[in-house]
Amino acid sequence: MRNPAIRNWVIGAGTPVLLLIIWWFLSADSTDPFFPPLETILVRFQELWLFEHFQSDVLLSLGNLFLGFAMAAVAGVALGFATALVPPVRWMIDPLIHFLRGIPPVALVPIFISLIGFGTQMRVTSIALAALFPTMIATVDGIRSVSNDLLDVAKVYRFSRKERVVNVLLPAAMPQIFSGLQVSLQVAFIVMIASEMLGSSQGIGAMTLLAQQSFMTADMWAGILLLGVIGFLVNVLFSLLKRKVLSWYIGSRRMARAA
Repeated sequence: MRNPAIRNWVIGAGTPVLLLIIWWFLSADSTDPFFPPLETILVRFQELWLFEHFQSDVLLSLGNLFLGFAMAAVAGVALGFATALVPPVRWMIDPLIHFLRGIPPVALVPIFISLIGFGTQMRVTSIALAALFPTMIATVDGIRSVSNDLLDVAKVYRFSRKERVVNVLLPAAMPQIFSGLQVSLQVAFIVMIASEMLGSSQGIGAMTLLAQQSFMTADMWAGILLLGVIGFLVNVLFSLLKRKVLSWYIGSRRMARAA
């Protein structure tokens, strides 16, 4: 294939398909209750996740995921700008960042269960707080790495503080912000599953754990397969959004490499 983007997409999409084909043949004649045939898993996948539990569990999990991630993205970028540009805020927040970033995100879930209780509020709060720090740290690093030449040009044109933030700092820091957002999305996905397994009777994570505890292994594998599919699709959609928003940056890097 001449187009590298298409070739990379085919390779990326083909690898999971190849693994599923291998899985199909390896498990075709399996009588192991803990390793059922993939055909059985796919039947349960269709029955559970496309019909029976789609609205009550799949949509619920995705809603919590995207709401928590959206809150983390907005708060992370805002706090990142405040930390990078306002010294008193930096003095207050920097020690807190270094303290909290060492705590595994999943470890926050039991704390929120104790403080907030079970329910949607606990799950969304856990996701939002855990996903906050990667975006916030990436935003701070992105602003601090902005070229002094760009800031000097802004001074020459007498940009106001708001104009410097919107027209100079935000576009220049955007590549690193998106890198932080991608990490935050991965963290949000992990915490979504953990919060459902530890503190919920609804959601993909809760249903998958219930299937495991009930020795319904085909249902358990169907839940794991669904999580893999969702993770793959979410990553693809985010990559497309990133390429769209950062098209100017990606194009400039290609031109620089070609020069």
